[in-house]
Amino acid sequence: MKPLHIILSVIGGAVAGAAIGLLLAPEKGEDTRKQITKFLKEKGITLKKSQMEDLVDEIADELKK
Repeated sequence: MKPLHIILSVIGGAVAGAAIGLLLAPEKGEDTRKQITKFLKEKGITLKKSQMEDLVDEIADELKK
């Protein structure tokens, strides 16, 4: 595997882990979504509200599997 792929895998895993950790936190869903949005913005990723809701729903669906 190329070093770039390894680095991108680690970063992707960190982002996914942070998102899952936030989703499982004992806070209100609205607060959790705000935290996810803030985290993604800090990483340079901006999403519209509907896109953020879709992402959160997709992650939640994956966790249920």
